[in-house]
Amino acid sequence: MGKRQPEGPPPAPVAQRIRLRYTKRGRLRFTSHRDFQRAFERALRRAGVPMAYSAGFTPHPKVSYANAAPTGTGSEAEFLEIALTEPRDPGKLGALLDASLPAGLDVVDAVEARTSGLADRLQASLWELRLPGVSPEEARGAVAAFLAAELVEVERRTKNGIRTFDARAAVVRLEAGESPADGPGDTACAILRLVVRHATPAVRPDDVLSGLRATADLAPPVPAAVTRLAQGLLDEESGTVTDPLVPDREAVTAAPPTAAVPAAATEAPPFGGAAQVGTA
Repeated sequence: MGKRQPEGPPPAPVAQRIRLRYTKRGRLRFTSHRDFQRAFERALRRAGVPMAYSAGFTPHPKVSYANAAPTGTGSEAEFLEIALTEPRDPGKLGALLDASLPAGLDVVDAVEARTSGLADRLQASLWELRLPGVSPEEARGAVAAFLAAELVEVERRTKNGIRTFDARAAVVRLEAGESPADGPGDTACAILRLVVRHATPAVRPDDVLSGLRATADLAPPVPAAVTRLAQGLLDEESGTVTDPLVPDREAVTAAPPTAAVPAAATEAPPFGGAAQVGTA
């Protein structure tokens, strides 16, 4: 007997791909990646996005997520790509999706995908770690001890049990400074800036904190507030992380954009937050 085929016509072909940068701010840093997927698919429906769907008996929107931040961490630099059956203006589409998402999950950049390998360009992340109850002097001493070590072994519990790995090799840059007090009754606290190379196994900010505890006995009295500030291409010489959407923007300016049709009958509101809208 031949294989059973889904009923109905095949899904419409992909006419355009859009890449988005979005944030996880405030309390929504505690949303899991699956929670965000559900919220984003609802936003796609609310915004009337002409999504391309997969074939088969259970079609789903063609959305590619790249290197999502761990649950509990904030982020200013999460990325995904969507496939459309009809061309849309990236800026207007991004604004419509931003208006359809809850505050804290904010679309802040949108460009037409004109190059391949977005995931390959996410080579490193820049993290900020606020350490309440830790003095800047204590943090600087711990950072110096961590960076001086050739090997910093830490343990992490995984679904396959306890795993031991080196947290030092992936760290490109680690600096300690002072964060001003948030309110009149608060005191200043140490703040770390961390650039970590995306490697296997992945080294996360909490692994580096475990390494600081192992090398310098640094143990913040309350959990650190962790935010990803950027992720993208790594400049090995300077230890900086650059915007992975730049090649797409440059390709758009070098060639005519995909013919676009109006994203909606009504005027779209501007992006929430400090937006960088890709031109098409």
